[in-house]
Amino acid sequence: MAAILGLSAYYHDSAACLLVDGKIVAAAQEERFTRKKHDAEFPARAARYCLEAGGLAAGQLDHVAFYDKPLLKFERLFETYLEYAPRGFPSFRKSMPLWITDRLWMSERIGKDLGYGGRVLFSEHHESHAASAFYPSPYEEAAVLTMDGVGEWATSSLGMGSGSRLDMLSELKFPHSIGLLYSAFTYFCGFKVNSGEYKLMGLAPYGEPKYAGLIRDELVHVCEDGSIRLNMEFFDFADRLTMTGAGFERLFGGPARAPESRLTQREMDLARSIQDVTEEIVLKMARHAKKTTGAKYLCLAGGVALNCVANGKLHEARVFDDIWIQPAAGDAGGAVGAALAVWHRHLGMPRESAEKRGAWLRKEKEKISLNGKEGDGGASTDPLPPYEDGMSGAFLGPSYPSKQIQAWLESKHYPYRTIPPAELPGEVAELLAAGKVVGLLQGRMEFGPRALGGRSILGDPRSPAMQSVMNLKIKFRESFRPFAPSVLREEAAAWFELDGDSPYMLLCADVAKNLRREMTDPERALWGIEKLNVPRSSIPAVTHVDYSARLQTVRKETNPVYHAILAAFRDLTGCPVVVNTSFNVRGEPIVCTPEDAYRCFMRTAMDALVLENHVLARDGQPAFAETEDWKKTFALD
Repeated sequence: MAAILGLSAYYHDSAACLLVDGKIVAAAQEERFTRKKHDAEFPARAARYCLEAGGLAAGQLDHVAFYDKPLLKFERLFETYLEYAPRGFPSFRKSMPLWITDRLWMSERIGKDLGYGGRVLFSEHHESHAASAFYPSPYEEAAVLTMDGVGEWATSSLGMGSGSRLDMLSELKFPHSIGLLYSAFTYFCGFKVNSGEYKLMGLAPYGEPKYAGLIRDELVHVCEDGSIRLNMEFFDFADRLTMTGAGFERLFGGPARAPESRLTQREMDLARSIQDVTEEIVLKMARHAKKTTGAKYLCLAGGVALNCVANGKLHEARVFDDIWIQPAAGDAGGAVGAALAVWHRHLGMPRESAEKRGAWLRKEKEKISLNGKEGDGGASTDPLPPYEDGMSGAFLGPSYPSKQIQAWLESKHYPYRTIPPAELPGEVAELLAAGKVVGLLQGRMEFGPRALGGRSILGDPRSPAMQSVMNLKIKFRESFRPFAPSVLREEAAAWFELDGDSPYMLLCADVAKNLRREMTDPERALWGIEKLNVPRSSIPAVTHVDYSARLQTVRKETNPVYHAILAAFRDLTGCPVVVNTSFNVRGEPIVCTPEDAYRCFMRTAMDALVLENHVLARDGQPAFAETEDWKKTFALD
């Protein structure tokens, strides 16, 4: 047995992944254990979980792999500060002590925190992204695009994978970065960089692309191959502690929006404009990848690959026969890629064929059941094309057996009902059909930023009020942000304009035309976010103002319990779709443990909590008092 631990840390969303004989056994982000959103610190807790999941001690590891090369990154930072001296001195003074005292000494940190005494191997940042995209994908051969802010020097890269071989062909270098371009507008529109980009994406449909031409003329030159060149006169990220400054203010008619202040039409139009430009760049990069490699398939990773709207446009354009996106496309997924790069590129181990990988995954999934015991998880009998990848549906985190949860509930004297596993899907479906909001914790926790039915909050998509109720009373977040639908894979094409798989909620597609409701003339005249309350379809809670939806398709063989809930809801209502949002409130990571789930449940207006096959109703629960620690750490994000 060969065991490799992959790690990512020190930028955002640090994580760990355990690979045993080339298979991903466990993976998790540090934030889920520390309860600090986007925690970037060394992932000691996540690593310990992965080792425990694999039944290993650190001394039994064959290799530890880190997802980038700290010395190369330090070189880039130092050279950039010298180039922009003396303007960059405040930023230099803030960051250098962290590097000199901690980040350059990764091998020593791993040895100290994990008790590992062996050699640490380092993969380049975009090599890690590329490995995380290609090796778990369902393809024997594929082109690979990685796009993010910046790694060591690279900001985007193109590779080609075939079997166990992954060749990196070309790269775009700092400071010219599609990720940093998008983050600059995230910052200017008043959202937090490295966490608010999806808010900017969600805001875009409320605006018009009135600034797109100005962006192309003044800020970024876009070449036909998708490479870009930023006009650094307008950006401050290279030498300051902010993304933009006076240049942006002059160009866009005023200062950056203050965080939490009222959104204006300018922010909506800026969001739409940069989204359109981003989609143009992504499509040109993809077409160049197709021309260069001739590949039938494309794999994506890097933070920009979390832009599901751009992904949807790329999928719709059919540049490639199909695309596959790493579910933890950001830095967390670098831990997976680092481990896989060591296994295949450093050790030269062959990659199993898709058929063999699928056989192993099916065997593992047959063990899935509600109580965590071996049983017949079942394989779908629906006439669907086969779909297998190496991520196990992204269900790679901790799970909590029913008996363990029951013992904890008894110890806390929380009122609950235990439901026979076979009856649970119907119970949850009835709650949803009655307009209730349900928190669901079942099976292993998801790896990556999306909740996929393991740690989810569910609602009825047919309710016109559900979006505002969940945003304001459950999530405590901006009202303009849309919710995502989960849909039975076998019925997806009848409800959305996507006839394929979107297992990781990373593709946007429009709601089917026959389900849409056209706006009246007075409704079309509404201003920006006023359009939010106008129902757009028969499933208004998951239909954005442009009729799009960020959907998740659910297969029985990947998540049998969640599939059964959707099927029960369909049988009860005729609708095979539910609202699915992550089980957390604003500023908090997705819940990990039953205790995390209960705290979140009691802090919100959720109606019911389902912990495996135990159901808790809000009525009758003891009064909940916030702890001072939580009040201090809870910060709006």
